[in-house]
This record gives sequence, C-alpha cells and structure tokens, in this order.
Amino acid sequence: MIAFLRGRVLDKHPNRIVIDVNGVGYELYVPLSTYYDVGEAGTEIALRVHTHVREDALQLYGFLTRLEQQLFERLIAISGIGPKLAVAVLSGIDSDELVASIQRADVARLTRIPGIGKKTAERIVLELKDRLADVAQPATIDGAERPRSDHLRDDLVSALENLGYHRPLAERAVDAVRARDGSAPFEDALKGALRELMR
Repeated sequence: MIAFLRGRVLDKHPNRIVIDVNGVGYELYVPLSTYYDVGEAGTEIALRVHTHVREDALQLYGFLTRLEQQLFERLIAISGIGPKLAVAVLSGIDSDELVASIQRADVARLTRIPGIGKKTAERIVLELKDRLADVAQPATIDGAERPRSDHLRDDLVSALENLGYHRPLAERAVDAVRARDGSAPFEDALKGALRELMR
C-alpha cells in the first residue's frame, strides 16, 4: 500500500495531479485545496497518500496535510460516502471549517457544499460529531483564535465566491490580507484579497 510520495509535479488538473517519482508517474486524486497549493509543473512536492482498492481499480488520493487525510478517511468510513464524494466535501469547505461545522452540527453549512444534500449532511454530523476531538484545531490567524462570529470575513469570502472563486481559496486570500491589516475596511480588504488571488 502506498502511504507517501515525494516527487515533482508532472501534470495537474482540478482534483487530479500526476507526480513523477524517479521516472514513474503516479496519478492522484486530490481536493482543490491541495491542487491549488502544490505549485506548477516541475515543483517538488510530498503528499500523504490514501490507497483505495476496489475490485476493478486501484486509486490513489493525495493530501498535503494530515488533517485533510484524516477527514477524508473518516468521511469514507460513513455508509454512502465514497472517495469521490469525500474529495468533493474537502474541495467545498476548508478543513478547519468542516471540523467546526460538524462539531456545531451546522447542517445548513454542510449542505452548501456541492453534492451534499440534507440527509448526507445529517449523516456526516451524526457519524463524526463525537469522533473529531483528536483532529479539532481552532481556526487561527497569527496564533490568535478567530472569533466565532466574524461578519466582515464572511462578507469578503461571500463577495469572492460571487466573483467565481472557490471558497477555500477565497478564505485563504481573505485571511492573508486580514493578517496583514485586520482593521482594513471592506473595499480595501476586498481589493487586497483579489491581488492575493492574482499572484
């Protein structure tokens, strides 16, 4: 079973990358957060790997962080959730926010993830609510816990989503801008987040 790969990015597409490891190309399915962070072709990367074996296929799923891999493996242990849907969940919400949403039993937030209906969201909460204590991490900015209610951040992320940016990417851009200047008004923060996304 393959558990870890280190190599260079040979090719990348949303939800799928190919890594060249000493001349052998490994295709891995990845959440969008990993896709955005691995860099362009030629970049050296190291990924945690979940090997999924079926009767008709052997598929590799790659993750940059231990938290993403843990969440993926707990999601696929739920009846009715396969690897593709688990990747879709991790692509549709930041890992820390997923943990917080499950612990708060925030079914409404989970149903905003593409492909997740109310019944599936309820099943995720039911199955995982009491099983995430070991992976829970407070969402932080520069080591300070983020307030639970942060309306400006929510408004900025929502504005970027309306412009077509994927939520986890929008959240990272907003958090980066606000870490530099937490008192910036909405318009300045939005412009800064757009600059961050265009890098």
